[in-house]
Amino acid sequence: MSTAYLIGHITVKDAGKWAAYRNQVPSTLEPWGAELVLRGKRTATLAGEHAYDDVVVIRFPSQEAADGWHSSPSYQALIPLRQQAADVVLLTYET
Repeated sequence: MSTAYLIGHITVKDAGKWAAYRNQVPSTLEPWGAELVLRGKRTATLAGEHAYDDVVVIRFPSQEAADGWHSSPSYQALIPLRQQAADVVLLTYET
């Protein structure tokens, strides 16, 4: 089984709503064996163009776990808040 990494590219629109969303995500990750690897702000774009200011990387034990988390009722309930709070692109990669 391969490890899966979720990478989120983020531009915050409403800091208060974003904080509320971020505070609720960790409890949705726990049942899926996921681990927050990093949250960070872009300091430089060294090549090409990149429109997003923030990034999150989350490690899942498998792609199936990443898919299960994303489609879970607990995470799906947070999506409207996420959409109000930020522009987000979520991608997964397997290693």
